Amino acid sequence: MACFAAIYLATLSTAEVFDGVKAYKQYEKKLARLTWRNRHKEPGSSNWKKAQVKIARLHRKIANIRKDTLHKITTYIAKNHGVIAVENLNVSGMLANHKLALAIADMGFYELRRQLEYKCQLYGSKLVVVDRFFPSSKRCSNCLCVKQTLSLSERTYCCSSCGIQIDRDLNASINLHLAVRSTVLASGLEGCRHPQDEGGKSVSDC
Repeated sequence: MACFAAIYLATLSTAEVFDGVKAYKQYEKKLARLTWRNRHKEPGSSNWKKAQVKIARLHRKIANIRKDTLHKITTYIAKNHGVIAVENLNVSGMLANHKLALAIADMGFYELRRQLEYKCQLYGSKLVVVDRFFPSSKRCSNCLCVKQTLSLSERTYCCSSCGIQIDRDLNASINLHLAVRSTVLASGLEGCRHPQDEGGKSVSDC
């Protein structure tokens, strides 16, 4: 199962982590420099047109790098996993946060899900979209207790009930796995079990 986050592009319940290429951040200074140099050129002039072409080429390069990285990641996930669960992220709402907007946009979450949708059909995998209100980040993947609050700065999930300490994104990914486990078993798909499914604690009063 996959969890999308601003730190990493995707974290699977198998603990595999895929880092986003962050193409815009990589070329942000160069793009700003080209735009700054073009600020005093007369619109429509030959020099202005040449500068606009350079800026457009850099934008296209950034987009191509991002798309190529996403294609490689989504192909690997769709080919090697029978069931893929993702959260129905409110990307528009996340972009409204000015502190995260650039990082979110640079990751390409919408394009990642779009590619997964058609590649799962292509390779015979099943894509399950989990409701955005499911507490994947706040719920403990070990004892299933749910935290009342969890700030974005907390990258390690610490459960006050069972004492487990686990990476925040991995914890969320395992919770997504558990959320669709009954659906997976009912459909008879294999290769989707996780070691923490065995011998896990039952839900306790938190």
